[in-house]
Amino acid sequence: MLLSISGCAVTPDSIVKQPMSAKPTAATPVKAGSGALFNAAAYHPLFEDRRPRFIGDILTITIAENTSATKIGGSSSTKDANASSEITSLFGRNVPKASVAGSSSSSYKDKADANSENTFDGSIAVTVVDVLANGYLVVSGEKQVSLDKGTEFVRFSGVINPDSITAGNFVTSNQVADARIEYRTNSKIDGAAVASMLARFFLSLAPL
Repeated sequence: MLLSISGCAVTPDSIVKQPMSAKPTAATPVKAGSGALFNAAAYHPLFEDRRPRFIGDILTITIAENTSATKIGGSSSTKDANASSEITSLFGRNVPKASVAGSSSSSYKDKADANSENTFDGSIAVTVVDVLANGYLVVSGEKQVSLDKGTEFVRFSGVINPDSITAGNFVTSNQVADARIEYRTNSKIDGAAVASMLARFFLSLAPL
């Protein structure tokens, strides 16, 4: 009974291993100068918009994943055999002509098809949790949506090239390296699936 109760409480492990958010590092105070055109404390590139480049910055991931795979395999073989013989003499004496013939045939054919197609569309805001030595951004984020008595979880993590960030701070998921996209729910549908697994387990142990 204890095992069955604990089994109902098990939550599948997440494939997203990064922290969901990170606090920005405190900026080092820079003493403002006076009487000069350039001020290091308030410098911002003239021809560059505000794009995420530091820990704690936020950008939006446009999830557009479409995967399709088809596998077809087949094999066949055919084998035919024929044998024949004639008897015209026995122990040196002529006997009425007799013949024996035999034949066999076998064939085998097998075919298998497998198709898989997945589509995942949506968007999620993520946070820069680390900046690599080459300037690439490690991002991660989570979105929770509660509907009725269930909650949906959308999680994302990956590595982004800053050059892939478009206007408005958007990045398409197919431009993210080491992307991990996860959709989970704790609705009653999942609970029913776990209960069904437990029922099959106990029924396999029950005597007929």
